[in-house]
Amino acid sequence: MNKTRLEWKVGLFVFIGLVLLAGLLLEFSKGTTLFQATNTVYLDAPDVVGLRVRADILMSGVKVGSVAAIDLAPDGRSAMITLRIYKQYRIHQDARFVIEPSGLLGDQYVAILPTDNKRPVLENGAHAKAEAPFNLQEFARSAGDLIERVDETVKRLSSMIDDVHRHVLNERTLTNFAAVAGNLRLASEQALAALDSLNALVSSNGPAITQSGSNLVLFSDRMDQFAAALNGVVASNRTEITATVKNLEASTQMLQGLLADVQAGKGLAGNLLKNEQLASNVSQVASNLSVTTSNLNRLGLWGVLWQHKPPKAAASPPPPPLISPKNPFASH
Repeated sequence: MNKTRLEWKVGLFVFIGLVLLAGLLLEFSKGTTLFQATNTVYLDAPDVVGLRVRADILMSGVKVGSVAAIDLAPDGRSAMITLRIYKQYRIHQDARFVIEPSGLLGDQYVAILPTDNKRPVLENGAHAKAEAPFNLQEFARSAGDLIERVDETVKRLSSMIDDVHRHVLNERTLTNFAAVAGNLRLASEQALAALDSLNALVSSNGPAITQSGSNLVLFSDRMDQFAAALNGVVASNRTEITATVKNLEASTQMLQGLLADVQAGKGLAGNLLKNEQLASNVSQVASNLSVTTSNLNRLGLWGVLWQHKPPKAAASPPPPPLISPKNPFASH
């Protein structure tokens, strides 16, 4: 074989190998196959959380593309992820984009979660928003803060338990608790004894209690009958009772009128209250009547009417009269 021809063959082989190597490098750098058509979708994410270029894009567990590039967004507060999605897959605008890890500590990938698929399909160069991913480091920091708080709470609880043991569960307090428990036990025993005595009393006086209950029931029945009868009497004599009440009201009004007349000095009673001379005469007559009744009680009727005179004495003065001179029944 010609040496020159062999060199050409070796050179051609090396050139083809370099071309293939360049294609493979291009494929791995862009995360897509060299001969498969793709659509570019720009994904705005608040944080990439360890997402790398050439990471897979999965939809329902099926790879539909790969991550081509990760750059900082123009606003400087978020990241822009360039996605290469195979044209054969249709991604609707209402789909959710989430950055998730493969397992607990696996590599990150972009998950596409379809929803109702009611909005149009994402075209080449479209923009979409990714949900905030789960940040394991932030979670670890939060867990560390939580652990510190739990540790502080445990320390406080331990201190409280020590205080309880020192101030509450000491020997004196336990002795007092034991005394209280003994008193409660004694009180419960006495209460049980009282209940037994009460039960025995009720059992021994069962017939009497039953009779008393029967009597109470009978008395209540009779009271109901009496109330019913009284209601009947009132209902049947409603007119008479009403007339009697009206008569009482009229009598009360008449009595009030008489009292008003007496107070005003009208009539005999009014004159007696208002006329001082007439009132004095009536008082004198009442006094005379009192003396007369006294003599009647002492001498009798005939002794008053036929009073005997005593024999005259030479030097003795005449006896005083038996009654007052103003008495109309005195002898003259």
